[in-house]
Amino acid sequence: MQALKERKSVRDYTDNKLNDQQVSDLLWAAFGMNRPEIDHRTAPSAQNTQDVDIYMATADGLFRYQAKPHQLIKVSGEDLRSLTSGQPFAKVAPVQLVYVSDYTRMPKVKPELRDSYSGIDTGCIVQNVYLYCASAGLGAVVHELDRAPLAKAMGLRPEQHIVIAQTVGVPK
Repeated sequence: MQALKERKSVRDYTDNKLNDQQVSDLLWAAFGMNRPEIDHRTAPSAQNTQDVDIYMATADGLFRYQAKPHQLIKVSGEDLRSLTSGQPFAKVAPVQLVYVSDYTRMPKVKPELRDSYSGIDTGCIVQNVYLYCASAGLGAVVHELDRAPLAKAMGLRPEQHIVIAQTVGVPK
């Protein structure tokens, strides 16, 4: 109840990095394995497609979260945070989460429904992040972005679609 009460969008951040435990907890809360024996996650996904990948952009580079075995995989050494939003806080906050839906994981979903499914799936993950941040004294905000330049910089395949980005950091 307290996390729900504290949940809010924050747009003013310090440049303080998150520590390793905060990053670990953040990603696990977002879309980690809470029932590893059956490969199920902390957030639901339509038809259990688990189509959403979480990329984390930091000053140290771009990473992809791999829920099993709960680790970050470095994708690039480039700081792509400024491409995640046109707003100034994107360059200050230590973490930008980019939610990417991989349509190849939706073979049973009608093509005209894939955008809706990925939006719903991402919304569940986004709310988990908001609630974790509220419980941990961190701030978060979801924001629009120019997808094409970021997708190119990330090296995404045509079947991968950026849904939205979310800033996470220590509020000012």
